[in-house]
Amino acid sequence: MTDLALAVDIGGTKMAAGLVTPDGSLVERAMRPTRALWGPVAGVGAGEAPHSRVEGAETLWDDLAELVQDVISAVSGGDRVLVCGVGCGGPMTPGGEEVSPLNIPAWRSFPLRSRLNELTGLPVFVDNDAKALALGEGWVGAAAGRTDYLAMVVSTGVGGGIVLEGRLLSGRLGNAGHIGHVIVVPGGRRCHCGGRGCLEAEASGTALAAITGQPARLAPAVVVERAGRLVGRAIASVVNLLDLPLAVVSGSVAFGFGDPFFGAAQAEMDQLCRLEFAQGALVVPGGLGDRGPLIGAARVGWCGAGSA
Repeated sequence: MTDLALAVDIGGTKMAAGLVTPDGSLVERAMRPTRALWGPVAGVGAGEAPHSRVEGAETLWDDLAELVQDVISAVSGGDRVLVCGVGCGGPMTPGGEEVSPLNIPAWRSFPLRSRLNELTGLPVFVDNDAKALALGEGWVGAAAGRTDYLAMVVSTGVGGGIVLEGRLLSGRLGNAGHIGHVIVVPGGRRCHCGGRGCLEAEASGTALAAITGQPARLAPAVVVERAGRLVGRAIASVVNLLDLPLAVVSGSVAFGFGDPFFGAAQAEMDQLCRLEFAQGALVVPGGLGDRGPLIGAARVGWCGAGSA
């Protein structure tokens, strides 16, 4: 008999669910696109009215509920699912009682934790998806054994989680680590948050698609290099502020751009991390690849249940 955590990851491009063992092995997963269901969004054709926010919120929930039930149905007879851990885009209220992901406009103050609890009957623990990734990378990933590091996701949006002296920083309302809203281009592009020049507005997959007019994966070399430099610039600010020696970066944009992106980020950090304690700080790819979000979400659940 194997004890399992139900892991759920919710992002602006896709939703995923899986089953993870107490030692960090992902044994089952499924995913589906996150539909854009409210406002003037892609997928709504000419003369076609978008969903209202309420309709969009419930349709999106139905998608997630079906995905979760499919994964639970894959549990073999002798195994037990003990807890549900969730990583979701933010911001959110403490404990993920209500989530308002910037890249999911249909969900504003959506009661995610209670709805998942009602659906599964499990104890449910929710945190920001990038903070969840930070836990996963420190558990069985590129930051294993490290007590001080930053973990980042550069994907549809940009998020982060910070571990300092072995402890994941949460902040007053649980939203610490939003490195995507560090200003890297003063007066730059307008961000979903309302600011200008945020890292997310300049280097996320969504931003790069808007800048180039094509999917981020097709970005030319000059755009890849600029995105890397801006990520390195943001990391340098956090390294200098918090005395961190390591940044672990994951996400479809970072992984898709590969060495040129990471090389540009490291070069920018080398230029900007000039204080003695900050010199030599490294940026490395996440060690968990595309398994990271679900392994991190499971870690949120195991930690919440006191099993970590």
